[in-house]
Amino acid sequence: MQPVAKNESQKLENKKTLLNHLNLPEKELNELWNISEPKTISKGDYFISEGQIPKKMAFVIKGLFRYVYVDEKGNEFTKSIILENSFISSYSAMIQNSSSYFSIEALEESEILEIDYKNWQKIKDQNSFWNIFLLQIIEKAFCIKEKRERELLLLDAEKRYEIFTAEFPNLENRISQQIIASYLGIQPESLSRIKRKYKA
Repeated sequence: MQPVAKNESQKLENKKTLLNHLNLPEKELNELWNISEPKTISKGDYFISEGQIPKKMAFVIKGLFRYVYVDEKGNEFTKSIILENSFISSYSAMIQNSSSYFSIEALEESEILEIDYKNWQKIKDQNSFWNIFLLQIIEKAFCIKEKRERELLLLDAEKRYEIFTAEFPNLENRISQQIIASYLGIQPESLSRIKRKYKA
């Protein structure tokens, strides 16, 4: 993971990205920027690894990530797929100062704004705006988690694939079929059969 070149035009571009997608007031935008460090992560590298005690989170400027569990046999289970303009973190592990149960992998070369958790705690303590902001993010994440659990428990593989293609248009051109299958909770061969059926 390498720092992005910190020239003025890069800083302005990243600030504008934050402002556009987070709709932050200027004061809070500057507060978040001051505790953020622009970095790039290469495809296949990890922002956080399973077993690591996370000390940071990040806002995704450009790129694609997944949260992934790996069992003792090496089987992968993709928990979530994270697109641009979203936060990535193993937040429960970070607030409990415990090991993360999953890894956060870059699925393509990505640009992020990395935020140190201790610095995040400081601005939250100093400005109540951030507690409201965090609550909104947590509420959104909870709704996504509940919807995903419902789909995995109640819907068949074909319906889950249909929802996947609707929610993530063109994503199949960016990630492997194996990752898509692991996200849907099926084997790659089953995904191939479903795709052939849809093309028929």
